[in-house]
Amino acid sequence: MNENKTNINWFPGHMAKTKRQINENLNLVDIVYEVIDARMPLSSKIVDIDELLANKPRILVVTKYDLCDKKETDIILDWYKNNGYYVVALDLMMGNVTSLLNVTDKIMDGINAKRIQKDLKERIARVLIVGAPNVGKSTLINRLVGKKSVGVGNTPGFTKSLSWIRVNNKIELLDTPGILWPKLSDQEVAKTLAAFSSIKEEILNMDDICYFILKKLFVYYPKNLFERYGVSDISDINEVYEIIGKRRGALAKGGLVNYEKVTHIIMSDFKNGLFGKITFDRLET
Repeated sequence: MNENKTNINWFPGHMAKTKRQINENLNLVDIVYEVIDARMPLSSKIVDIDELLANKPRILVVTKYDLCDKKETDIILDWYKNNGYYVVALDLMMGNVTSLLNVTDKIMDGINAKRIQKDLKERIARVLIVGAPNVGKSTLINRLVGKKSVGVGNTPGFTKSLSWIRVNNKIELLDTPGILWPKLSDQEVAKTLAAFSSIKEEILNMDDICYFILKKLFVYYPKNLFERYGVSDISDINEVYEIIGKRRGALAKGGLVNYEKVTHIIMSDFKNGLFGKITFDRLET
């Protein structure tokens, strides 16, 4: 098996449409929840989001915090905080979103104070929620509402249109489909997004993504990789596949390793968190 060098790009028509609709509805919004994945807190941040959202107050909502390497992720989150972001990290499986609601109330208090000075009535917070595909927006909304208000899909592109959702008597949410940016010029970022299911698998060479995952694990989490597969060197990807295939019984007739099955095993193990708590992004120093 050879590593494929095909560039990854995914910007279907509904994403361009979503950006136009966000721009059209922005004047209705007080606050933005910008959702990123704690396992890729740099890669999952939409590149052109600042241009899109203008000067709206923004909270960086970090989902899947329970699944990340907190030491590495916190370095990046501290960098965001030092650059002026409100940052709220959440474990959505536990369902506690109090910290996010508190920050929202704080920002909204300031907005309403200005409205009162202008002899305008106080109003509830109107919050736009944006993020890359499959970073946990729908799960976040369901935790905020306290019931299953929107469907949750483990595939990018699950949410298809903008919709208003009442959270409580203080917050209304404008949900949006996951968006990327027109050109994924940084292929390291593109492969990281692909590895964590933010890009549709149908357009990907999954052997290439698996090789990328193995390389990342080997560099950042070699102990986890060895414990899972008994692999201590990835210089020969065919040999790596042979080791994993024999270890996991991914064999074809005649005892030959079935590489397609090995790819499926790697992706399945990765999606199910079987390599432990990991973060693929690093802050350059």
